[in-house]
Amino acid sequence: MPSQVPTAPFLDLADPAFDTTSAQVHAAREADWLAPTSYGFAVLRYEEANELLTDRRFRQGNARWPEQNGVTGGPFLEWWQRVLLSLDGDDHARLRRLLMPAFKRQSILRMRPQFQRIADELVEGFADRGRVELIAEFAEPYAARILCLLLGLPEDEWRQVAHWADDLGRSFGIAVARDLPLIEAALEGLTGYVEAAVEDRLAHPREDLVSTLVQAHAGDGRLTRDELVVGLVFLAFAGMETTRNQIGLAVQTLLRHPDQWRLLSERPDLGEAAVEEVMRVNPTVTWVTREATEDLTFHGVHFPAGAILQVLSHAAGTDPRAMPDPDVDITAARDRAPHLGFGKGVHHCLGHMVARVDMAVALPTLARAMPDAAPDGPGEWLPVSGNTGALSFPLRFTPGA
Repeated sequence: MPSQVPTAPFLDLADPAFDTTSAQVHAAREADWLAPTSYGFAVLRYEEANELLTDRRFRQGNARWPEQNGVTGGPFLEWWQRVLLSLDGDDHARLRRLLMPAFKRQSILRMRPQFQRIADELVEGFADRGRVELIAEFAEPYAARILCLLLGLPEDEWRQVAHWADDLGRSFGIAVARDLPLIEAALEGLTGYVEAAVEDRLAHPREDLVSTLVQAHAGDGRLTRDELVVGLVFLAFAGMETTRNQIGLAVQTLLRHPDQWRLLSERPDLGEAAVEEVMRVNPTVTWVTREATEDLTFHGVHFPAGAILQVLSHAAGTDPRAMPDPDVDITAARDRAPHLGFGKGVHHCLGHMVARVDMAVALPTLARAMPDAAPDGPGEWLPVSGNTGALSFPLRFTPGA
């Protein structure tokens, strides 16, 4: 326990009805920078959050997530403990170093025309109809097809990849134990699929991420076969799940500010800025976990080794101490302090450039096609704790507007 009790009230992150973007969280942030929660302590203010994520006395805290939710054995737990997100130290640094070349800015920017092709094809499918279910008809196929493109998988197999990624994505939610059968079935299916792709690239190398990593495995053993498969399965589900969720959240955010949505429809050059704004105020990753590696004092509070701290992304991103005018403004994004939606430090999201570029293509394309878009019913949404997003998000608009 900390040496002093936080003055902010308890935040029940494990409650499916809890909302990390709520007025309750904002009020707690005004009371203190730290609040007790169901999963350790929440860091609510930007300055402390920003500093925590680069403090090397803390490590990535996700390795304990399954056990914190009652999963104490089985294939999912074993796999989770080996993914990049759960590793620290030399293994993490080595794997990240091997993966990074495939995610360089210029490599991703070269793929932008292909991202635009996919976005245009999907929009053409509903532009004349005046209605769209955004997730099923755009966000999911867009994210899954880009993932297939990135990994060199057949683009027409996106539905199967998306199905596995959807179910495996439940591992980021707060009902892991309940969803375990679905998670482990998806893990088995996606692992088999990736293993087949690895075998194919060993025999027939191509210009894709899988071939690059297979060569690192076959060439000098820097990457073991097990690390290769585990890493690719994680990239497959994490890349698709987060992009799909974030597109839904981005459109939700911008439609709550119709002037911003219409501005984006008129100024597609603001696509990159729009991505930064929605990641700041409405990120799919609602908290980023850190674990104290030793007994330590942080901002006047003593934490024992093993203490868990959760950086609440929205609370930090809208903290008026760091963002004097925290309301959404895509013209002001470049002047703000960097948001923490992709994390920070040695565990900064490896695929952030893919997410930034594919959303910077998707959002202006959608805004141009339906500048007067509005929600057509409430849709269906995941809890706003853990990883969040839309399961369905129907929209209506004037064709040709």
